[in-house]
Amino acid sequence: MKRETWGSRAGFIMAAVGSAIGLGNIWRFPYMAFENGGGAFLIPYFFALVTAGIPILILEFSLGHKSKGSAPLTFAKLNKGWEWLGWWQVLISFVIAVYYVVIIGWAISYIGYSFTMAWGDDTTAFFVGDFLGLTDGPFQLGGFRGVIVATTVVAWLISFIVLYAGVKAGIEKANKIFMPLLIVILLIVMIRGITLPGAGDGLEMLFKPDFSKILDGRVWVAAYGQIFFTLSIAFAIMITYSSYLPKKSDIVNNAFMTGLLNCGFSVLSGIAVFSILGYMMHTGGGELPDSLSGVFLAFATIPQAINQLPALQVVIGVLFFLSLTFAGLSSFISINEVLVSSFTDKLNLPRRKVVLGYTIIAGIVSLIFTTGAGLYVLDIADRFVNSFGVAMSGLVEVIIIGWMFKLVTLREHFEPISDFNVGKWWEFTVKIITPVVLGITAIQNFYQEFTTPYGGYGVGPLIAYGWAVALGILIIGIILGKSKWKDAGILEATVEDE
Repeated sequence: MKRETWGSRAGFIMAAVGSAIGLGNIWRFPYMAFENGGGAFLIPYFFALVTAGIPILILEFSLGHKSKGSAPLTFAKLNKGWEWLGWWQVLISFVIAVYYVVIIGWAISYIGYSFTMAWGDDTTAFFVGDFLGLTDGPFQLGGFRGVIVATTVVAWLISFIVLYAGVKAGIEKANKIFMPLLIVILLIVMIRGITLPGAGDGLEMLFKPDFSKILDGRVWVAAYGQIFFTLSIAFAIMITYSSYLPKKSDIVNNAFMTGLLNCGFSVLSGIAVFSILGYMMHTGGGELPDSLSGVFLAFATIPQAINQLPALQVVIGVLFFLSLTFAGLSSFISINEVLVSSFTDKLNLPRRKVVLGYTIIAGIVSLIFTTGAGLYVLDIADRFVNSFGVAMSGLVEVIIIGWMFKLVTLREHFEPISDFNVGKWWEFTVKIITPVVLGITAIQNFYQEFTTPYGGYGVGPLIAYGWAVALGILIIGIILGKSKWKDAGILEATVEDE
């Protein structure tokens, strides 16, 4: 089966950037910078980009481009015993997909609410009570929330239409629409934000450097963690997307452009969010809002700020939640493509059959997050799949590829087709810097979880929605890695032997 290719380099870049730019850019980066030294945080942040983010992008771009396959196929071609790692990353993407889609559904709902500012004066009570119908605990599901089910179905339908159309006609075209619109919308919101009274105070909170923080190792670990999670690396996306690149593609430049554009968007998001928060402080007596990150920033704090705007409340509300929707959809589609590509390769089935079957199965699974306990389940699953899924699979990936495979083999592949060489710097970052940082992160995550259980949840919910999910996807990944390929010929090596 001939593999599709991107129609243009710009199409690939937009798709890769669209995958990297997600909800976390808008609601996680600003808070991370604020908490970790303001403007001074940008020093470890961009250092992490250059010494870990871009090198791993180069690694995954070259792996996918060289093998011309999904993540399981890529690792199986390197060594059949490594196929399980590809499936582990694919299943990480599955878990993320089934809860991420519900947050997109929330954003779609809030586009509608923005027209009448239906969230009222107490935006937190509306979000938790009227909208989510949050129950008293993670095991009290409380039934489905009709509006959330409906908008989640809309998000699945959009993804289905895009994926069904294919790589060039679907994913590439969609991102050529989503990305420009997202940038324009963010710029409008940002310009409106910085023209508000008190915006300067908010921006000062975000960017005023506290250089003492640079001496804190935890700040550097946070910077590396943010870079790692924001670039969609270690859960099979970039390997999958790069497998659709034409034969002659500038791997190094593509990686630099993807990394820099993603981080630039994060900085713009920080300006937009904190200028509006500065206005809130200006009108509210100088006190910071309770929620500065995560879903409560987006769905409680920002609506509260919109209520206080002197004009254009409806416009800013609609645009803000449109930006969340577009950022979410571009990432969501890329996550789903990981599953579609992997099972298309493994089962040797027509792409459209896989898209249909996957959408139905994943759509049904995602319904648990549309119940009254959805936020609890989402919170726990997100914590564990990121801390003990993405971070751990990334650590295993750089150890296997960096130490058990000759990196020079990949350099010999991508340097001749790239505008400039990366030399030994690239190998050093992949073999030394990234494993060390991810190793420290893993130790911290395990220590925190076993000393202070996450979020104050009981043991039962953490086991059921956290540990069971994190360990389950690893075990299933190992099982899938041992299963036979429908078309054994697909494993014929396209990566040179060591």
